[in-house]
Amino acid sequence: MASFNKYETFVEHLAEKVHNLGSDTLKIMLSNAAPNAATHTVRADSTELGAGNGYTSGGNAAAVSTSAQTSGVYKLVLSDPTAWTASGGTIGPFRYAILYNDTPSSPADPLIGWWDYGSSITLQVGETFTVDLNGTNGVLTIT
Repeated sequence: MASFNKYETFVEHLAEKVHNLGSDTLKIMLSNAAPNAATHTVRADSTELGAGNGYTSGGNAAAVSTSAQTSGVYKLVLSDPTAWTASGGTIGPFRYAILYNDTPSSPADPLIGWWDYGSSITLQVGETFTVDLNGTNGVLTIT
């Protein structure tokens, strides 16, 4: 199972009111270029897969299931599935699923984090790839 990694600027963006994780539009895009936690800040810093064969530029929306805190611990849970199915050709290769916020305009499309699947994946026609958004533990917690 891929683990979630956060971009360093995500913490700053939270403190500066860039994100409203409970109501903003969050998306997941696919990439085969390694994310840089220290220097990547917005979607344009990442190299996304080209659109086609079942993959749409900008990726797929990740609906917020719950966004709440209990006893001082905030947890963001996104709904499964965010899935892509190859049709008319292959999708990939890709290794990373990148979570970003599509709502803010300044900065536009700030990055939140990514999942590293360990090696490149290419979907053949008819194959589906689903990002597991962990409905129990959530995507991220803030303490």
